Amino acid sequence: MTEEYAPQPIGRLYGLGIGPGDPELLTLKAHRILTAVPVIAYPTMENGKVLARAIVAGFIRPHQIEIPMPLPFSVERSSQPYYDRAAEKIAHYLNAGQDVAVLCEGDPMLYGSFMYLFQRLARQFPTEVVPGISSTLASAAMLGAPITFRNDVLSILPATLDAANLRDRLVGVDAAIIIKLGRHFAKVRGVLEQLGLLNRALYIERATQPNQRILPITEVDPTKVPYWSLILIPSQTQPQ
Repeated sequence: MTEEYAPQPIGRLYGLGIGPGDPELLTLKAHRILTAVPVIAYPTMENGKVLARAIVAGFIRPHQIEIPMPLPFSVERSSQPYYDRAAEKIAHYLNAGQDVAVLCEGDPMLYGSFMYLFQRLARQFPTEVVPGISSTLASAAMLGAPITFRNDVLSILPATLDAANLRDRLVGVDAAIIIKLGRHFAKVRGVLEQLGLLNRALYIERATQPNQRILPITEVDPTKVPYWSLILIPSQTQPQ
């Protein structure tokens, strides 16, 4: 009698939003999945820093397999081969029937690194995305600044845009959040000054993390602005 072949089930891919930095802002669902999956993947920066893992380090179990994913965070370098290699590593475990959770700072679908893995893997493997608290919203809470009222429109802009593009998008804005400041801070500050928005601009770096800093924007040293920083321009609408 010939035994029937039973195909091995493939693993499930999770995109876990782990929030902006405070481990207590991890959702219950993300915590449950994080502590149960056999494999965890996370991005590592070019300078060797591993923020995503550091946020949830206290929840990772010794028996869990870890996949560091070196990714370039500079727009000058192509990220495609890095994401291709990361997707191949993750697919290896998924094909072996092991679930994989990819850690993503903030929310996976808002400027998240997981989006590029989602594009490469979601059609091949069952995939679930777990939302996380974005640094954009967490920063407003840390600054004590309501972002929008009533019919206000919020614009989220990457500081990597050129000055002319930034200026055009900020003209007449109700409320805005400018992310990924880093070495682009001086350019952004200049645009805000031209548009008369500097007096409304609030600066924060590493929101909710132990080394969080909130500074008056006029006192920020442009040479020391980290990538994980943003400027919030809150609404001027009067609440009723």
